[in-house]
Amino acid sequence: MSLSKRSWAEPFKIKMVELLKMTTPAQRQKAIKDAGYNTFLLKSEDVYIDLLTDSGTSAMSDQQWSGLMLGDEAYAGSKNFYNLEKAVHKYYGFKHLIPTHQGRGAENLLSQVLIKKGDIVPGNMYFTTTRLHQELAGGTFVDVIIDEAHDSENLFPFKGNIDLDKLTALIKKHGAKKIPYICVAVTVNMAGGQPVSMENLKALRQLTNKHGIKIMLDMTRIAENAFFIQQHEKGYAKKSVAAIVKEICSYTDGATFSGKKDALVNIGGFLAVNDQAIFEEASNLVVVYEGLHTYGGLAGRDMEAMAIGIAESVQDEHMKARIGQVQYLGDKLLEAGIPIVLPVGGHGIFIDAKRFLPHLTQDQFPAQALAAEIYTDSGVRTMERGIVSAGRNKKTGNHYYPKLELVRLTIPRRVYTQAHMDVIAESVEHVFENRKKIKGLKMIYEPKYLRFFQARFQKL
Repeated sequence: MSLSKRSWAEPFKIKMVELLKMTTPAQRQKAIKDAGYNTFLLKSEDVYIDLLTDSGTSAMSDQQWSGLMLGDEAYAGSKNFYNLEKAVHKYYGFKHLIPTHQGRGAENLLSQVLIKKGDIVPGNMYFTTTRLHQELAGGTFVDVIIDEAHDSENLFPFKGNIDLDKLTALIKKHGAKKIPYICVAVTVNMAGGQPVSMENLKALRQLTNKHGIKIMLDMTRIAENAFFIQQHEKGYAKKSVAAIVKEICSYTDGATFSGKKDALVNIGGFLAVNDQAIFEEASNLVVVYEGLHTYGGLAGRDMEAMAIGIAESVQDEHMKARIGQVQYLGDKLLEAGIPIVLPVGGHGIFIDAKRFLPHLTQDQFPAQALAAEIYTDSGVRTMERGIVSAGRNKKTGNHYYPKLELVRLTIPRRVYTQAHMDVIAESVEHVFENRKKIKGLKMIYEPKYLRFFQARFQKL
């Protein structure tokens, strides 16, 4: 047997376990009904395998737990801030750091500092909190991702790429002065965890330099993106994930970051920039929204754990196991004929609910219904990424109708075993076999913002 075909195992061993509550189908039916068929409203104790999100749900290492004991809880000038700052400089290369309580705190700062009323903010597919902060600051998000990203069956390996022709047309239409920056997500969550190529980033940098437009990363899952570049882009096979991460950042002007994903912590994030003027304004504003510029709403111990997690996140062995587990689950589902987004992305498997439940219209919230059904079957909690997440047009009040109607099976880092992946696959396969019995939903409560978190439904 060749080395390339041999089995691999996680580059860690388990020191502690969390015991889980095992529920019956009747208990799960009651739980999901009480939760208004919204998996966000389930109680965690009623969940067996939790794939709701990879945000803040990772298992920290012994080094990170040790780091918690080194917390300098000074209000100003905590040594842990300077350790985090050093990690950001070393692994990402950005000049200035403003810590925040999590990624959306950084999104708010960036939007408040750079966006004026009437501005246009292009991006490679929307993300829920990012777009809302841009809109609240007076901007309008415009999607400039390549068309392949909207086709769940397309096998192009870099479906997160920016369509440079779309962006050029947007610049001609509105003018560069109306575009404060382009937001580039690496990887693209709503497209199924799809990566951006280095070639595309280089070309984007050349284009934006001509027009004086900044590039701001949503670099929450940058190490995962780097792994895909290493595996699939010419000239990068022998480069480390760490080196590729730093090169990605070198083509940009700054970034928002949720440490709750790649950096393997339960809370924390930051805004990082190279421009001194932007840094000074954001440093002033962070005091209003988050905390002093040397803690940004975080305890010292949280900053220490994030600094350590950044270093661990760019290790090749870690990333091979992380992406390998996601690919393992994807392969199991494909073997069972489950329609999923291809290629398999970085942080989870995305089931194509339109193809899974063709008898339901998008107005019947097929992804929301499917997520509820999977939980009822096995206690596996997933989440909707479709019409509910897309929200409404702020001017017309009508639903946005995204081309992709997905159920996301998000894999926490270093938490579950391959046996858990087998249980998940078997549950989805069982639901698929009985898919014709699944009924749609109607929304009976809708909050004003980010409705997918708190909306409630009932069966049709």
